[in-house]
Amino acid sequence: MKDNLVTIFGGGGFLGRQVAQALMARGARVRIAQRDLANSVKVKALGNLGQTQFVAANIRKPDTVARALHGSDIVINLVGILSGDFDAVQHEGAANVAKAAAAAGVTALVHVSAIGADANSPSAYGRSKAAGEAAVLAAFPTATIMRPSIIFGQEDQFLNRFAGVASSGPVVPVIGAATKFQPVYVGDVAEAIANAAQQPGLFGGKTFELAGPQVMSMKEINAWVAKAIGRGDKPLVEVPGAFASLLAMLPGGPITRDQLAMLGQDNVAAPGAPGLEALGVAPTPMAAVAERWMVPYRKHGRFAGRVKA
Repeated sequence: MKDNLVTIFGGGGFLGRQVAQALMARGARVRIAQRDLANSVKVKALGNLGQTQFVAANIRKPDTVARALHGSDIVINLVGILSGDFDAVQHEGAANVAKAAAAAGVTALVHVSAIGADANSPSAYGRSKAAGEAAVLAAFPTATIMRPSIIFGQEDQFLNRFAGVASSGPVVPVIGAATKFQPVYVGDVAEAIANAAQQPGLFGGKTFELAGPQVMSMKEINAWVAKAIGRGDKPLVEVPGAFASLLAMLPGGPITRDQLAMLGQDNVAAPGAPGLEALGVAPTPMAAVAERWMVPYRKHGRFAGRVKA
């Protein structure tokens, strides 16, 4: 990929920074296209001199999308939201990126969707993701579709959120305790995206479900986190569905109605679906990497577990 220009929409975010780093390690030039460029400054330090570019773009505005990817060889769309106008961002916005990529004649397009993308999903999030996939493939048939499960990593809003709860209260409340997930490491997802972008002839036009090596229920994930930060003795309390519904109605509550609807279905890879291994990436177990950034949540920080003098 040496000297190829790769434009990453949403490249300044949690996943985007990892994708940018994976691409730059392959010699690519990276252009970060993002609505708020202030969030992109961390990417600059990851590359060599002249290897990074930055451009303001809003995928809801086709003219800014076209300008952002002008001259690109490869385009990657990572933009997604967990609340707000899902259709405008994850359907119409995705279509804008795909149409502009096709018009510009780029060699590869990688679009990041999500496991659970389904036109019949009970959540607006899932339905918008499915509509986005359809729109992308209609405009750019050789696009690669990536469907990750819940992504974890050092700066995630997943394990860190659970660790914050487990370290602060007398009990650990768990919503959707029985719902199953296959948490996938951010570095693995980034490598998979970079591999797909590098080999469109091999991976173009295909859909991959990116999941980790372990299927865990929400309760099991919370229990693992509590143990990892030395709070394994705290009781895990399953939040009843009726009470969770009330919480979802509260402004600024711990969960939205749409997120609660998402918890009604498991978030695991479909049996037989091609995944990380098909993209040349070995899935990383949570325990292999996550404990190292859980230190701040331990009772005595990095000194936890040391023998007293």
